[in-house]
Amino acid sequence: MQVYKAVLKRRSIRKYKEKHIPAVLLRKMVNAARLAPSAANLQPCEYVIVNKEDMLEPVFHTLKWAGYIFPEGTPPFGHRPMAYIVVLVNRNIAKYDQGHDTGAAIQNMLLTAYEDGLGTCWLVSVDRAKLRKLLHIPERYNINSVVSAGFPDEEPLAVPLKDSIKYWVDSRNRMHVPKRRIEDILHMNGFSKK
Repeated sequence: MQVYKAVLKRRSIRKYKEKHIPAVLLRKMVNAARLAPSAANLQPCEYVIVNKEDMLEPVFHTLKWAGYIFPEGTPPFGHRPMAYIVVLVNRNIAKYDQGHDTGAAIQNMLLTAYEDGLGTCWLVSVDRAKLRKLLHIPERYNINSVVSAGFPDEEPLAVPLKDSIKYWVDSRNRMHVPKRRIEDILHMNGFSKK
C-alpha cells in the first residue's frame, strides 16, 4: 500500500469486530513504532501489548472515548477493541514526556495497522493511575497514551470543516470527521500580505 493513500484513508475506529488479532500484527505495530525518529536518538518509548481476553474489559474501563459524542461514541459491548498498546516514556531515559517521539511512534503504529487491515484509535484520555495499577507499570514510566486495535466494524469519513470541528454520526450511524482544507492551513514561503 502507498503511504500517502493510507494517510488519506485511515480514520480513528471506535467499533470493532470480535475477531482475534494475530500477535504477529501487534508486534509489527510496535516494531514500526520502535523505528520512528527519536530526538537525540534517545528512544525513550516502551510499549505494553494487552491482548489477553480477561484483560481487555478492565483496560477498556480506564479509557474515555469520543468526547464530542459521549456516550454514543463509546464502543458498545460486542464491538470493543481486541487489543491495546499502552505507550510509555521511560523517565530514566528522557526526563520529560517527549511528545514528538511518541507522536512519530504512534503514527507509525496507526499506519502499519491500517496496512494490515486493522482499525485503531489513539486515546489520550486515560485513567493513568488505574491503568498503572492494573498493568503493574513502574513509576519510572509516564503513561503517554493508549492505542486500541481491532478489525474495523465501521468506516468513518473525513469531511470538509464548515462551522465546527466536532465529529458527528449521521442517520446511517456513520461517523463524520471534519478536517480543515489545505487552503486554510498552507502558507507557501511565509504569510502573504492581505
